[in-house]
Amino acid sequence: MAYGTATVRKVTPGCGAEVLGVDLRNPSNSDMETIRAAYRDYGVIFFRDQKLTPEEHISFAQRWGEIDINKFFPANGQYPEIAEVRKEKEQKVNIGGGWHTDHSYDQEPAMGSVLVARELPEAGGDTLFADMYKAYDALSDGLKDTLSTMKAVHSNEAAFGAKGFYKSSDQGGGFKGESLVGQAIHPVVITHPLSGRKALYVNPGFTTHFVGWSMEESKALLDYLHAHATQPQFTCRFEWHDGSIAFWDNRATWHFAVNDYHGEKRLMHRITIGGGPLQ
Repeated sequence: MAYGTATVRKVTPGCGAEVLGVDLRNPSNSDMETIRAAYRDYGVIFFRDQKLTPEEHISFAQRWGEIDINKFFPANGQYPEIAEVRKEKEQKVNIGGGWHTDHSYDQEPAMGSVLVARELPEAGGDTLFADMYKAYDALSDGLKDTLSTMKAVHSNEAAFGAKGFYKSSDQGGGFKGESLVGQAIHPVVITHPLSGRKALYVNPGFTTHFVGWSMEESKALLDYLHAHATQPQFTCRFEWHDGSIAFWDNRATWHFAVNDYHGEKRLMHRITIGGGPLQ
C-alpha cells in the first residue's frame, strides 16, 4: 500500500506495518504524510536501516509534539529528552517485560514513543505489539455496550514506587522518581483523536481496577480483556536489527519487551511524545 512516495507494508494481518523507502534524518513533506497516515492507520510502524544520531532522534520526535521527559527511567546523560531502556549483561530483569502501554497513569497520557536500537544482543530481545482497535472491534456488542460507560484507574506505584517492582529488582539502581508516583482515571473505551476509531484502553501493566468496582470485582473482567487483547490475531513480533526503529501509538497499542537474552547487553533509546486528555 502506498500513501505517498514511500511504501507501507503490513507486518502481519494482526498488527503493525513497516514504512519503506524513507530516511528519517531528513524526511520530505511527502514522506511525513506517508508516515502520519501509516501511524494513524496501523498504531505501530517500523523503520529499517536508519542512521539517526541522538540529535536527529530528538528532531524527528519534535515534529510530532512536545517531548515528555520520563521522570522514572534513567536518562541519557547528554540528552535528557532520551530515556535509556538498558539491560546489562549481568542483569536478569529487563525494562518493559510485560504487556503495557506507556504513561497510561498520567492525566494526559503520552501520544507515542519512538524507540531506536543502539546495542543489541546477538539474538533475542524482540518486542511484541498488540492492536487495541482490533481487540475492541472483536468484542461482542453486549460487552462493548457495558464497557462504553465505564472508567478505570491507572497507577504506576506498583511499577515505579519506592516498594515497586523496579526498585526491588536488579534494575533498581537506575530508576528514580519514586516519590512522583500517581494515578489517573480514563475511559475503558476511547475514541482515538487521530483516527476517530474506538480502542480498548486498559492494560495489564498499569490498570488496577474499574471506577466504582473493587479490585476483586475488577480482576475477572480485566483478566478477560487482557487475554482477549493478546490473542495472536491482534499481535505482531518485531525483530530488532542495527538501524531499526519502532514508533507506536500509546493510545492504540500495547507492547511487551521479550526478556530472552540473559548474559548479553541491550540498549535502546526511547523518546516519548506528549499527548492530551482521552475522550
